[in-house]
Amino acid sequence: MSDRLKVVVARDLGPDVMPLLFKHPELEAIVWPHNKACDREWLLENIRGAVGVLVMLSDKVNAEFLDAAGPNLRVVSTMSVGYEHADTAELAKRGVKFGYTPDVLTDAVADLSVMLALMAGRNVKKTYDIWPNFVWSPFAFCGPQLSATPTSPTRTAGFIGFGRIAQATLARLVPFGFTHCLYTANPSTPPNPAADAQIAAKYGVKEVRRVGLTELARESDVVFVLAPGGPSTYHIVNEAFLKEMKNTAVLVNTSRGTLVDSDALAKALQDGWLYGAGIDVVEGEPQVDQNHPLVKAPRCIVLPHIGSATTETRIGMATLAVNNLINGIFGKPMPAELNTSR
Repeated sequence: MSDRLKVVVARDLGPDVMPLLFKHPELEAIVWPHNKACDREWLLENIRGAVGVLVMLSDKVNAEFLDAAGPNLRVVSTMSVGYEHADTAELAKRGVKFGYTPDVLTDAVADLSVMLALMAGRNVKKTYDIWPNFVWSPFAFCGPQLSATPTSPTRTAGFIGFGRIAQATLARLVPFGFTHCLYTANPSTPPNPAADAQIAAKYGVKEVRRVGLTELARESDVVFVLAPGGPSTYHIVNEAFLKEMKNTAVLVNTSRGTLVDSDALAKALQDGWLYGAGIDVVEGEPQVDQNHPLVKAPRCIVLPHIGSATTETRIGMATLAVNNLINGIFGKPMPAELNTSR
């Protein structure tokens, strides 16, 4: 039997990152060998006796997982900013540390959020599908303009969730002429008008204001869904919310698929309650095919969860995940450890 400490990695993280793990001779690394999501049976079998496991968002970290790993497990590290796939209460009960990868992907997701707003508003889905067999006419394919114009000099961005990514998205919208920002926040957090005024001054917009969901839906030209997943935000964008939106507005979701009711959004697009939608995350992914209601819906751009998919960001996330794993194993401060006792 090897005296080395066993670690399991649920995806090969490539030549830029894996050497960070392999350079520790005291660790025995077992890596899922295929370029696809890690097989659950393989994972549960191989984590027995492991001191550390590095997982992806698709790998459930629950009682079954922790029972399979056994009492030697010191740390679980996920290569994701989200952690709804992990039972944090169970981790805390067993004294297992948990690392994640916040901040690294902020700019990449903000970039994609603006891209999806542009793609949805400019009806890229239809123009891409129809090219080159189309007949030009003066108003064919026209949709709402993202940027302000002399005849329409104000623009309002609405954010469901107003954390780092939302504020980075707002910064990118300012050069487009966005003048107002509305947002919703966790009900347990008290309003802070002074902080809102500071944010407005920082980004040079006329107003940053916390509002309820109904007002946000009614007043926003673009609604960005950027809140965490979980029971409290499940289908927060539902039929009632969508009916309140402007028929020229665009919805963008780059957070979690569970925040948006897919059937309600497909109906809203069919019936013209809003103009378009840009979706990077879909409830039930990756089991999404050509028959999904949002894939079939008009003026709806659906991407395969690529918000963080830049080379720089993915290397940064993978590096942080490995460093969380290594430090957690050796009892050093983890660069990004989630407080699971909350």
